Amino acid sequence: MPGCFKKTLFALASLVSFVSFLLIVVSMGTPKWMTGKILCKTGADLVNATDPELVKFIGEIYYGLFRGGKIRQCGLGGRRSKFTIFPHMVKKLNTGLHVMIIMFLCVAIFFSLVSFGFCILNAIKVPYQAIKGPAGVCLWNFLAGGFIVLAVTSFMAAVKLHHHTERIANFRENVFQFVILEERFEDCFWLCVASATAHAVNLLLITISGIHFPKIKTKTEEANVTAEDIMY
Repeated sequence: MPGCFKKTLFALASLVSFVSFLLIVVSMGTPKWMTGKILCKTGADLVNATDPELVKFIGEIYYGLFRGGKIRQCGLGGRRSKFTIFPHMVKKLNTGLHVMIIMFLCVAIFFSLVSFGFCILNAIKVPYQAIKGPAGVCLWNFLAGGFIVLAVTSFMAAVKLHHHTERIANFRENVFQFVILEERFEDCFWLCVASATAHAVNLLLITISGIHFPKIKTKTEEANVTAEDIMY
């Protein structure tokens, strides 16, 4: 049976793994990974809009991995619309990269759950096989955190290098052209970063659990044996 200290650390590590799992699931299902401001360039050019008038042509956009929405401002008031990435819009984007992001997060979810199960196992008993012990827990946490980092890095590459936001903003826009004025990574994106950080914390907890702290020995007082004590 593991000691009380190890039980506490592995119980805490299992909680962290489960929280990481929840963070990934929530972030994948929420349509606000990225928000931005979009300028209706065609409308602004038609009326030669100057700086004070450009406000009438600046809309907003937000999107996640599966859906999003935007507000088009082309001089006649805002028009709200929603869209889904699959199945049609993904063809406009870098399909392979976008699908890889989703796959990386799905794999990270799997390893987060595996880490959760192994942490509970180590909190209950000491496994005989090394892969089921602290070494295995470290491996699953490393893999989960690594795949999350790959997903986050891939999404940043899609936004910055492949102009993800601009392609989404101009999807099925035959008359007007939109340019991106501002982009911001939102809470759902940072939830994935927090999930990767949670697995790094787990690695630290498992490392601490393997440290053998010296036991504090109390100094016993030497017994003074006298001749009278021997008699009795």
